[in-house]
Amino acid sequence: MLSGDSARTTKGTAKRRPLHIGPMQVEEAKLSDELEDWLSGEGDKTVGGLVDVFRERSFAILFVLLLAVPALPLPTGGATHVFEIIAFLAALQLVAGRDQIWLPKRWRATQLVGDRRERFLRALLKLIRWLERFSRPRLAFLFKGRASNVVFGLLVIAGTVAAFLAPPFTGLDTLPALGVVFISLGVLLEDALIVLVGLVAAAAGLTLEIVLGEAAIRGIAGIF
Repeated sequence: MLSGDSARTTKGTAKRRPLHIGPMQVEEAKLSDELEDWLSGEGDKTVGGLVDVFRERSFAILFVLLLAVPALPLPTGGATHVFEIIAFLAALQLVAGRDQIWLPKRWRATQLVGDRRERFLRALLKLIRWLERFSRPRLAFLFKGRASNVVFGLLVIAGTVAAFLAPPFTGLDTLPALGVVFISLGVLLEDALIVLVGLVAAAAGLTLEIVLGEAAIRGIAGIF
């Protein structure tokens, strides 16, 4: 039984609900539970609010929330570019060795929750819960240390840039953005298999962009 002091939670911080309490072990709350607690609880639901609550883990969580929007199989017409720019800047800071994200005040105020995004966030939480059912630590040592953060940041930069450069209304930003989402979830869950799925998706999206881009250039050149 938790004491009254231990049961109190500081306002603005994500709750951690123990899933199982045994004689010698306390299992931490799942990522999906923590996200749901934050999204449905009180407090600021902006990029800055997320960074303040999740601290070091805010890098990967922010990549998931931001890139999941262009990862939808819908043409966005460049409407998600601000999300991709924020993700790009955060990834640069991860590569540079920062342990917390710094962003201009204007971008920290970017809202992550709203009426239009409620269905989307529910679907995202459903995906995370589905992954948690099958996920387990695989090659967990790969996610430890400074080098792993650098590699993670570089992969996010590559996928984010590919999504940003995709021609508007083509849907070609879907696969690179989806790759970043899965890579980030794999890092959070310390599951190399999920990271591999993300790498395949990002590589496929980048290849598709290059192939179709070359074909378009040849087609335009043939006209003239």
